Amino acid sequence: MIALHLTVIGSNFGAGKMSVSYEQDIVAWANEQARFIRAGRFDLLDLEHIAEEIEDVGKSERRELESRMIVLLAHLLKWQFQASHRSTSWERTIKEQRKRLLIAIKQTPSLKTSLSDEDWLSSAWSGAVAIAATETGLDVFPEHCAWTAQQILNAEFFPRSDDC
Repeated sequence: MIALHLTVIGSNFGAGKMSVSYEQDIVAWANEQARFIRAGRFDLLDLEHIAEEIEDVGKSERRELESRMIVLLAHLLKWQFQASHRSTSWERTIKEQRKRLLIAIKQTPSLKTSLSDEDWLSSAWSGAVAIAATETGLDVFPEHCAWTAQQILNAEFFPRSDDC
């Protein structure tokens, strides 16, 4: 079956058409598109779907950044509002998420704009509040983030419980 599939791809490649549709098998489609590019067969490329996939890479990077920010903010909220429950585990998570956020921004500098995007930060804040509320049982968290992106990412910043 594999040999047959490769033969079909090879024969279609020579005939000048795609053998695998995007909707049919995205992994096989991606491999085929890469082969077409390497072979200089730009006339065979599925440009619309390639463009979508490239855009999705950027969206995926932003989602990962937001996910890390949500975890960081949730732990900072727990740190601030549950001082009696502070642990080295929370501190390690805060430090690790900060480190990973900074690495992501260093590797992909355009992500830094997310940190100043009010809608993006508001979305991350909402997610963090939901996690912190679920994990603590508390319903005391501010509606809006009181910290700046600079504070959030600052290795020395840990909110004080008397700041509530």
